[in-house]
Amino acid sequence: MTEYSANPKVDFYFEKAEKWREELELLRSIALDCHLAEELKWGSPCYTFDKANIVLIHAFKEYCAFLFFKGALMKDPNKILIQQSENVQAARQVRFTSVEDIISKKDFLRNYIYEAAEIEKAGLKVELKKVSEFEITEEFQVKLNENPDLKEAFYALTPGRQRAYLLNFSQPKQSKTREARIEKNIPQILAGKGLND
Repeated sequence: MTEYSANPKVDFYFEKAEKWREELELLRSIALDCHLAEELKWGSPCYTFDKANIVLIHAFKEYCAFLFFKGALMKDPNKILIQQSENVQAARQVRFTSVEDIISKKDFLRNYIYEAAEIEKAGLKVELKKVSEFEITEEFQVKLNENPDLKEAFYALTPGRQRAYLLNFSQPKQSKTREARIEKNIPQILAGKGLND
């Protein structure tokens, strides 16, 4: 049977929090009140339903947040879900800057959690952009054309790893910086590893 109480393995996250401690603990209690299991994933408290990730708690300098893994599929009648950047496809955040802010949204948050659980129950999936839809920078395309081993190694990577590299290579504004970033990662690609492996 699933346990819907605080997981002692996650306690340290809340105990070490200097900023947003009260807010984080309130978010924890809301997630647990919705009968979600508490786990530690990616170094943060993660709340699951039947082993499916529903919502993650995380803290930043300017705010703390609930991150809904499949937020892109949620209705968001209260217009509180935020796409972190244009490259984030599935997840959506609800950001908070005070305990009062969380309290004012408490009922909405519960409804959003229940909706996220229903999305998992229904087996819905976020339609992700295909790797072929991501732009390959001119600098990286030149390297792929010049080096057949690099091209083969890159296309042998999982789609997620390919996406991570393409996004990473396209971020710098200057060509010189893009080239340096690509050069730095070529050995990693040739080794069949992802950007963060």
